[in-house]
Amino acid sequence: MTAIIVVVVFVAAYVLIATERIHRVAAALAGAAAMVLIGVVDVHVAFFSEETGVDWNVIFLLLGMMIIVSVVKQTGLFDYLAIWATKRARGRPFAVMVMLIAIAAVGSALLDNVTTVLLVAPITLLVCQRLGVPPVPYLIAEAFASNIGGTATLIGDPPNIIIASRAGLSFNDFLVNLAPIVVVLIVVFIGLCRVMFRGAFVYDEERAAAVMALDERKAIRDRPLLVRSLVVLGAVMAGFVSHAAIDVDPALIALLGAGALVAVSGLGPSEYLAEVEWPTLVFFMGLFIMVGGLVQVGVVENLGERMTDAVGDRYLLAASVLLWGSALLSGIVDNIPYVAAISPLVHGLVESGGGSGEATALWWALALGAGLGGNATAVGASANVVVLGIAARSGHPISFWQFTKYGLVVTIVTVALAWPYLWLRHYAF
Repeated sequence: MTAIIVVVVFVAAYVLIATERIHRVAAALAGAAAMVLIGVVDVHVAFFSEETGVDWNVIFLLLGMMIIVSVVKQTGLFDYLAIWATKRARGRPFAVMVMLIAIAAVGSALLDNVTTVLLVAPITLLVCQRLGVPPVPYLIAEAFASNIGGTATLIGDPPNIIIASRAGLSFNDFLVNLAPIVVVLIVVFIGLCRVMFRGAFVYDEERAAAVMALDERKAIRDRPLLVRSLVVLGAVMAGFVSHAAIDVDPALIALLGAGALVAVSGLGPSEYLAEVEWPTLVFFMGLFIMVGGLVQVGVVENLGERMTDAVGDRYLLAASVLLWGSALLSGIVDNIPYVAAISPLVHGLVESGGGSGEATALWWALALGAGLGGNATAVGASANVVVLGIAARSGHPISFWQFTKYGLVVTIVTVALAWPYLWLRHYAF
């Protein structure tokens, strides 16, 4: 009975988020509060449990990078990059989108998708302002590209870090098995963008000419601070890439970088906290607690066990169910807690197969399903929520359904292409 009540509460909160009858932060907090009142969530479950609690690694990674972005913004670097990128694309909106998609995809693979959208979104807003085009399609496209690109590597998407830890997989394992299909998916995705966002590619010759006449070097407002910021940012990026080798979590690296940059910047709190998306952080906390309630009463585990019982040792079927099922569930709940809950079940399936290639491929099905499925809805991936928060703060709000109507198309197409890749690589021969 308790499980049924928990599911009803979660669905009700999700409907409120989707319909935007009340603000998504209020809906998430109300759902979290209901989980507490029902009695399935207490202090330990909400704040200290790795399986059911708030993922503080995500929260503090976001906080640290938001502070870094706030400081870097004071230097004028984003204005510089906006002008530079627009000039390279010669002011043509579709070429600008392709460039931003490429940057978001590569950046997400090398860093992580949340960090990348935090860095690229401010540039996008400035580029769109210069060209006089609506920024919403560009921001949505970047969120999609970051989720696709982040799927390629161990550090690109938080669910991949969970999978690597559970499965004992290396950075190179992810790169070899997932990067090839991700490259194909990005190319296909660019083609989709040309169709989905065709109304956003209105070329304004006068605006383009005005941008081409600008000198991007004049956009830099504080060169000494820029140098210090780039040194710290470079150290943070190096830390992200090598975090497994140095055994320091990305969240701690981001906080250390933020602290170092605040210390050397000389800025006041109102300046280095200017870009912190407090509503986004609180929304994540509420969402984690709600999903934790589902995990606590065994809803997610029961779904996983039923799936496991249904497929048995038929590994192609198991991979197919994992791919499409993960895409579906990652679109409904954030893919981080979903992967955390389902990975023990996948580990059991792989172990029962003796670690064979066909069994190990289940991890790649999970990674592709969770990563690509995160594009399905506005709350499917952390990067999506961050982009929506940035868009709202900039005066260009993106509704749940405005994001989701494109996300469903992108998810169906990319997952449909990922299935034959899995089959050909791991099961066909």
